[in-house]
This record gives sequence, structure tokens and C-alpha cells, in this order.
Amino acid sequence: MNHALPSNRLDRPVGTNDHTLGESNAPITLVEYGSYACPYCRAANARIAEVRDELGDRLRYAFRHRPVTGSTLARRAAELVERAPDADAFWHAHVKLMSRSETLTEDDLSAVAADLGVDVPPVAPDGEDWRAAAGRVAEDERSARASGVMMTPTFFMNGRRYDGPWDESSFLDAMLGTLGHRVRSAAVGFASWGPSAGVLLLVSTLIAIALTNSSWGHAFEDFWEQYLGVSLGSASFKMSLRHWVNDGLLTIFFLVVGLEIKREFTVGHLASRRSAALPIAAAIGGMAVPALLYVLVIPSGPWAHGWGVPMATDTAFAVALIVMMGARVPVELRIFLTAAAIVDDIGAIAVVAVFYSGALQWAYLAAGLLVIAGLAALNKAHVYRVAPYVLLGIVLWACVHAGGLHATLAGVILALFIPTRPPPNLEALTAQLNSIVAAEAEHGDEVLRHGPSVPALRAMDAIFDRLESPADRLLRHMAARSSYVILPLFALANAGVTFSGGVIAGHEQMMAAIMSGLVIGKPLGLVAASALAVWVGIAAKSDGYTWRQLAGAGALAGIGFTMSLFIAGQSFPAPQEFDAAKIAIFAASVLSAVIGVAILWKPAAAQNGVT
Repeated sequence: MNHALPSNRLDRPVGTNDHTLGESNAPITLVEYGSYACPYCRAANARIAEVRDELGDRLRYAFRHRPVTGSTLARRAAELVERAPDADAFWHAHVKLMSRSETLTEDDLSAVAADLGVDVPPVAPDGEDWRAAAGRVAEDERSARASGVMMTPTFFMNGRRYDGPWDESSFLDAMLGTLGHRVRSAAVGFASWGPSAGVLLLVSTLIAIALTNSSWGHAFEDFWEQYLGVSLGSASFKMSLRHWVNDGLLTIFFLVVGLEIKREFTVGHLASRRSAALPIAAAIGGMAVPALLYVLVIPSGPWAHGWGVPMATDTAFAVALIVMMGARVPVELRIFLTAAAIVDDIGAIAVVAVFYSGALQWAYLAAGLLVIAGLAALNKAHVYRVAPYVLLGIVLWACVHAGGLHATLAGVILALFIPTRPPPNLEALTAQLNSIVAAEAEHGDEVLRHGPSVPALRAMDAIFDRLESPADRLLRHMAARSSYVILPLFALANAGVTFSGGVIAGHEQMMAAIMSGLVIGKPLGLVAASALAVWVGIAAKSDGYTWRQLAGAGALAGIGFTMSLFIAGQSFPAPQEFDAAKIAIFAASVLSAVIGVAILWKPAAAQNGVT
């Protein structure tokens, strides 16, 4: 599932209405959103001056107001400097407000007001000049919100938000565009684009299809069938590269899914019965009806085992399309579809565990139970280090794999035992961190030569560890790797299919069953179950979207892809059958996407009041 980051782009370029220092054609533009009452802005002001001295004419600096929320003094200070008659007066007032006192005071405002020859700014803008100044501050605040600014100071370098350290060396590395910073900025910029995961998955799929149907097709297939493993004496363990992806790397994907499920049921959209009722009902209908349609088309025979293929939804593709449609799709509908997809994932995991596992080896499964007991003991003992859980998780994976269940289930089980923690006391942690930094600053020369002391670094590590629970930290680090590395690799390894009449011939009934389940069964089941849940009173539909839009989301849920391919690989081991299933999944996913976009493209206001 894709977790797009907040906007990291400047909402508008620096223009004539901005307060700037430096030439307009300077190759580097630094924009700061700051507040005169923000102690961190005041501390960063000296670093900015050092960077400006270092870069000279290569840097243009712009300051935009983002007064500290709830501070009347901060807002009045911002409005005061906007009364400056020219640029020189503005920057003189700016520097004075930033540096005259350790913290902003009424005396600072009085001193600057005297320099500007104006009255001390009123609490509420009074008079045309003060209202004009307040309007310019409000314009900067709107810009801050549109640019995704969450705190002060926030810096943008050449239009891209800078999230690194504020020391002079780090600023210079970022502004001069070192290779490491360019790579990191490009990666963060791509990840912050909502459809990025879906686009990358699509590109990987197209590459796999193109290579499979090219002169390199046999070499591409042979590559994934190469074996990789380890051996020690006469003992060895090896699998093909494709199985390492499907059974190994995909375990991390299932770990992320498990962590997402855990979060949604604790603090997310499924945490309360009322908010969870509609997406749960929709997901159940969206799984049951496609499976039922498949069984109606193929009630028996060698393909009857494939009823799980049309049950799944590929969230990355569905969310990518919704994001690309922008304001046409209400936020409430996106939340609904995401929550329903979480429940859908639970159903897919249960189906794989119960119906698509091999012959069970009870000795290995018993060993797996002992490992699970160890995970439970770590959780109960409040062990918050991730490493012990990961080590036991690897052992659990081996036990599950050898026991005949699909090895990826180990990821879901592991996620259940990764611990959460109560929210930290940020005020106490901030005071502790400040005291550590202040103590280290007393040894200035030594710190400059060798860095902070080892005890200080350990204490700061402990503080940062406390900011997040192990479950949240693991999800934050692994979710991106799952979306941008593991799923594209899965597509490369599994999405390749040879398009020929020979693949389709003889498999028409199986393909029709898969396509009818995804294209017809998904939206029908999702909408019907939602309507039934609302009608009997166990759920309530948000007024933020219409039933028509809900049907559009149901159509997008017919984009099966990742999980459908995964289950198809378990259901149809014969290569030609699997290839036919792939073509059916691709065709159904494309058709579902087209239908869903067509329904959602029409604005809600034009839907004749149907709600």
C-alpha cells in the first residue's frame, strides 16, 4: 500500500511580492517559512547568514511569514515588518526582531516600530495600512499551507522542501547539489507523488511483458528459474529466484500489510465499530460475490480451485488512479476504499493460509508455535528492540515454509507481535534533549573536534527511539521498501506472459470466470453489501460521497493484480494455465480501471442530487 508523503514542493515561485536578498537570476533560491516568535527560526537565522556569506551571489534568500499558531505577539511582529517602506527597512527590522532579544518581547516590537516610524501594531488590524499588512501575512500563511508546511522554520531549496539538518555544512551540501543529496531529494520527491507506487508497479509489469514477448524471453524466464541458496556440508537450502521473491521478499510485503492492519484496528479508520462497519461490510461483499460468480462459472473440475483469484484488490493501482483524479474524488471515498482494502487484505491472507497451502508437516508447525510463544513472551516483557523480533521472525519463516503453509504468512504473524507503545511525553523528551545538547555545548572545542560524547549519543538515541513505537518505526521504514522495491520485483518475476492464441485456447472458461469475478462481482458485491449494511442500520454512509461514487470505487476494487497474481500462482501451477490467468487478470484490471474512472470522472455536483 502506498503511503504518499505530504507535499514537498513550493506552491508558487519566488516573485516580486516576496522579501528577497540576492539576485533574481541566482542559481540557488532558499525560501524560509518562519516566525519571529519561533526560537528555532531565531537560531537558524545565524546559520542562514553564514551560508549567505559562503555562497555570495549564487544564493537568493526569501522570507515568508508563518506566525507561531496562537501567538498574537508573533502575528503582530509579522504585520509590523510588513509596514516597512522599502526592502532595506524590511531587512533591518527583520534582523532586529530575530536577534535583539533571546525571545520576542513587546519591547522588541516597540523598538522596531520606532525605527519604522509607525505605531506599535494593534492586536486587531485597525486602519487601511495595518489591514494591508495583515493581508500580506495571510497570503504567506496560505502559501505555507499549500506547500505542506507543518512547522517553523521550514526551508525550500529551488522549490523543494529541505528536511535535513540546519547546520552550515548540511545546508551547503544541499544547496550545492552533492550527489547523495540529489539522489535522496529525487527519491523523496517521487515517493511524495501519490500515484508513484502504482506507476512503478505498472512500469515493472510492462517491462516484464515486453521482455517475455521479445527475443530475450527465454533468457528472462531462465533468469528467474536460477537457484540461489546456502549450503553447509551435506545440508543445503535453495530456491529459484522467483520463489525467493514470492516466498521470501513477499513476506516483507505481508509484514507491512499486517502492521497496517494492526494500526487501522487500533488507531486508524477501523478503530471504532461505527467507522469500521461500512468498509468491513463492503470488503466482505467484495470478496464473497466474486468468488461466488467464479464458482457459478466453474462449479467443478481442475480449475475450480481458482475461486480465490478474483477476491483481491490491488490498493496501489486503485489509490494511484484516485489520486490522479484529484478533487473529483472526495477524501472520504479515498478513506473508505483504503479501509475496505485493509479488510480485503485480511480476507486474502486467510484464504491463502487455509486453502492454498501444501501438505502440512506437523513437526515443523509445532516448532513454529514455539517461536510464536517466544514472540509473545518478548511482547509481554515489553522488549522494544526490533532485532529480537526479526531474528525470531526469520526462524518462524523457516518453520512455516517447511511446515507446508505459505511462508509469507510468517510476516503477518510477526506483525501481530511487534509491540506498540503509549504516546511519548514530548515535553519531557524535549527538556531532556535540550539539557544534553546544552551540556555538550559547554565543551565546544572538544565537540567540534570529536563530535558529541558517547553517553550523549546513547541518550539521544534512546530519546529518538521513544518517539516511535517499534511497530510504527518498522512500518515507516519498510512500507516504502515494500511499495517501491518488493512489489515491482514481484511484478517483474510474475507478470511476464506470452500473448498468443495458444495461451487462450482451451482456457476461455477459466478466463471468463476470473474476469466476471473482478469486473462484475467486485463492484456488485461491494455496493450491495454496503447498501444492505446501511439499510439494516449497522453502518452509515458518509455524506461526503454519493452512491454513484461508491459504485466507482467498487469498480476500481476490481483491479486485482498483485494479490490476484499471487493467488493465481498457487491455484494454477501449470505454466499455460497461469499465463491464461495472468491475461484474464490484466484484462479485467484494465477494464475495471476504465469503468471506475469513467464513473468517478463526472463531478458529484452533476449527479442529479443522488446521494
